[in-house]
Amino acid sequence: MTQFQFLNLILLALILSCKSQDHIPATPDTSQQKVIVGYVPGFRGVLNTENISANKLTHINYAFVNVKDSMAWLTNLATDSINFRKLNALKNENPELKILISIGGWSWSENFSDAVLTSSSRKKFANTSVQIVKEYGLDGVDIDWEYPGLRGEDNVFRDVDKQNFTLMFKEIRSALDDLSKETGRSYQLTSAVAGFKAFLDHTEMGAAAAYQDFINIMCYDYYTGGPMAGHHSNLFPPSDFEQDRSAEKDIRMFLDAGVPANKIVLGVPFYGRSWIMTTTENRGINMPRDSVLRGGGYSYIKDSMIGRPGFIRHWDENANSPYLFNEETRQLVVYDDEESIRIKCNYILENDLRGIMFWQYMSDPKEYLLTEINNVFTKRD
Repeated sequence: MTQFQFLNLILLALILSCKSQDHIPATPDTSQQKVIVGYVPGFRGVLNTENISANKLTHINYAFVNVKDSMAWLTNLATDSINFRKLNALKNENPELKILISIGGWSWSENFSDAVLTSSSRKKFANTSVQIVKEYGLDGVDIDWEYPGLRGEDNVFRDVDKQNFTLMFKEIRSALDDLSKETGRSYQLTSAVAGFKAFLDHTEMGAAAAYQDFINIMCYDYYTGGPMAGHHSNLFPPSDFEQDRSAEKDIRMFLDAGVPANKIVLGVPFYGRSWIMTTTENRGINMPRDSVLRGGGYSYIKDSMIGRPGFIRHWDENANSPYLFNEETRQLVVYDDEESIRIKCNYILENDLRGIMFWQYMSDPKEYLLTEINNVFTKRD
């Protein structure tokens, strides 16, 4: 080898070394399909799956399975079994569709702390969760514990929930892996989680994420109680990043907690919230509220409220969110529409997040928002 050839080899090695250290892609990663996760309300009875567009979804999360005596428990067995059969039939339309049971929710999280308190109770809970998946030919488990270490609706809660939350996912992941060995199929484990800081303070999300395929952050319900009201699902803060809640702030906190961007799913509501405000100042946004009214699903808001006499649609440039305000009655309605959903989908693409989740399918039966989600993600593909 000549001296010139030797120098060329050294130069080539240096170039390759520099490239291997450049771990930040110049453009977003488009190799991974974005998930579109829709919750369906099995707790309401038999589902009308004929009105579900399976090709517009990657995942359906079945809400909800209860927690009882350290077990995942089908409280409505008669209708649940029918619904599982009907949901699985949607795979004739979309063979890649995943059907997961979602365990817990606001009303059925009271017994999680007991169920995951000991090694034996965690194993019992994991095995009964996975047994439902096996028995009904489903595709995985979603955990919606509202909330570890916190009272929630009226929950049993303990300081050790923080560590047991992680150990619960470890045990369920192990049980799902055992089922995979038995059936030759792969199974998924996900969660629905709150975006507020107290949730992160009472969990080890970086560690828990290691056992999960992805995590659905509920970036909504920013105003559900208290004396004030405003946007309930804004992407960006309307005025003050430190004070105002927003989806971007939620996502940043989860990234800081060690959750990888490609495991973060941005959750959106397919429904709105409404109040009578005490003042017309700032058209009600971040102002004191009086009484609480029904917001309704987006199909209802779009077809029956937008354009109604007295209701003016406004756009918050800071929050990237729409809202309706009636100056005469002081009624405020906050919601997501096609424009704000489109912006959120592009945010997901630009930041290499895993996808989008919504609560819940029957709130927008005309699929205005689901269609917009598909439009954005399809254009990306």
